Amino acid sequence: MFSQDGIPVTDPKFYSQVTSAELDHILRSDNPNAKVPLLEDRVTCLHQVGKILMEKYMGSFVMCLKECNNSAQNLLQLIVQEFPCFRDEADFQGHRVAIYKRAQILIGDIWACFRGEGLGHFSDIDTITMFADYRVPQVLVHYGVLKYSDELMELLKSDKLLENGSENEVEIRGCSIQAVDLVADEARKLLKSQGHSDLIVSSILIDHFLWDYRRKHAAMLELIPFHKTMSIFY
Repeated sequence: MFSQDGIPVTDPKFYSQVTSAELDHILRSDNPNAKVPLLEDRVTCLHQVGKILMEKYMGSFVMCLKECNNSAQNLLQLIVQEFPCFRDEADFQGHRVAIYKRAQILIGDIWACFRGEGLGHFSDIDTITMFADYRVPQVLVHYGVLKYSDELMELLKSDKLLENGSENEVEIRGCSIQAVDLVADEARKLLKSQGHSDLIVSSILIDHFLWDYRRKHAAMLELIPFHKTMSIFY
């Protein structure tokens, strides 16, 4: 159990009842004037997740992992069915689409932390997509993998917030998922042609590379506008 300032922040018994004031203190910034964004939404999510873990999973997410039978897809479905705050879905041109960024990055982080072994072993980890938020699309534009229309580029340069679930926001995220999947496919073909078909290539690993690249070259990439959205799903 991890504690911060003596507060058991990873204990669902605690965070299922955490107050706004307590969470504001836990997430406080070094800048005294900075406010925690979406504080009440964060409190609501923690209450929801904590209560469900306490009531159905003996207060431990490990029980969820054990139920999934080493399947990332089983775990993904369990997460979005049991924990509504992970249901990152939207209506797009008459279709209901599911992006599930937070649910998938949870699975991806477990896989990475356990190095794909033990509780982190998933036989179908390659079915998890990249984690579609706002920074990786920025890198994809930098590499020319994604190209925004002039109209969209001007909108992003205006620094206006895109509404969560809006057509532009969903399209950027969805195209990013497809783009990284295609990059992964091409990387596998290239490695196979060079006799390295045993090497693992996944959208998760490509996402990690692109995210790290963005952090390393932050100043350069700031020249490329990225979409901004206020949402619990990022």
